[in-house]
Amino acid sequence: MKLMKTLLATVGLATAAWMAPAAAQDKGAVGISMPTKSSARWIADGDNMVKVFKEKGYKTDLQYADDDIPNQLAQVENMITKGVKVLVIAAIDGTTLSGALQKAADKGVKVIAYDRLIRGSKNVDYYTTFDNFQVGVLQAGSIVDKLGLKAGKGPFNIELFGGSPDDNNAFFFYDGAMSVLKPYIDSGKLVVRSKQMGMDKVGTLRWDGAVAQARMDNLLSAFYGKEKVHAVLSPYDGLSIGILSSLKGVGYCTAAQPCPIVSGQDAEIPSVKSMLKGEQYSTVFKDTRDLAKVTANLVDAVLAGKQPEINDTKTYNNGVKVVPSYLLKPVAVDASNWKKVLIDSGYYKESQVK
Repeated sequence: MKLMKTLLATVGLATAAWMAPAAAQDKGAVGISMPTKSSARWIADGDNMVKVFKEKGYKTDLQYADDDIPNQLAQVENMITKGVKVLVIAAIDGTTLSGALQKAADKGVKVIAYDRLIRGSKNVDYYTTFDNFQVGVLQAGSIVDKLGLKAGKGPFNIELFGGSPDDNNAFFFYDGAMSVLKPYIDSGKLVVRSKQMGMDKVGTLRWDGAVAQARMDNLLSAFYGKEKVHAVLSPYDGLSIGILSSLKGVGYCTAAQPCPIVSGQDAEIPSVKSMLKGEQYSTVFKDTRDLAKVTANLVDAVLAGKQPEINDTKTYNNGVKVVPSYLLKPVAVDASNWKKVLIDSGYYKESQVK
């Protein structure tokens, strides 16, 4: 009888083990290096990637570098030492990582540049991002449409802001925008009263909203005594909020003097709220959930020895090589479609922006 009970117990355990769902396979560790927590979008990027990689069976090491280049270098080197199989890096300065990436290559660690191209290194395997030229096209397009330039209206005064000169994307945003705006500037329908054009003059280091606000203060005092500014090209919501603060300080955004048309990017909550109040005119939404999925799928394919899905092999030359890339489509958002794009998609709850 005792033998029978033992046999039954053994069969029962075997059956239970067979019926138990398999735990997610441990595929190794992925190091995720994000530039800063000062922008809500990077926090969302980090959280989304951790979630998607864990679902696929990877451990993750997520680090934020507080916009400090030596800090990011130390974090990346520490991840390599700890034995990650892949590095996913959104660089603070895309030119400063060559030494660390050589160490990664020497250990067989794959490197994915995430939404910011890493420059000057042969050891960047892939790049996942959005169509950054198109981001600029959408930003400028929102200004052109609202001002009625296609219908022949004008002239209007516009000032231009660029992103951080150490971020490769900033040049794509600016070039995309200028591909739309320059014909109107050349024809005189748009007037840059400050004459400040080109990334060397309009760039905003570290995407700092306070720097943008101070520059807008200077532009207004130097060039807009009696003249009014009708539009401001801003490449990022954090800059847009600073620019709008400057404008409000001299009497804009009132019934007597409405806000100029101000663009943006990333659909950050303060800017969505600003749009709903009739201040910031538009933003460009980049769904970081989709970028996280694309990145995780790419990593999964590479580590399985398969060819990952790529849709661009020409655009992103980092100075040493053309980096195979996957580009996602950005979406223009304004007061007419914010609910459909941001709320109905589940990206935000309506209570977050009201």
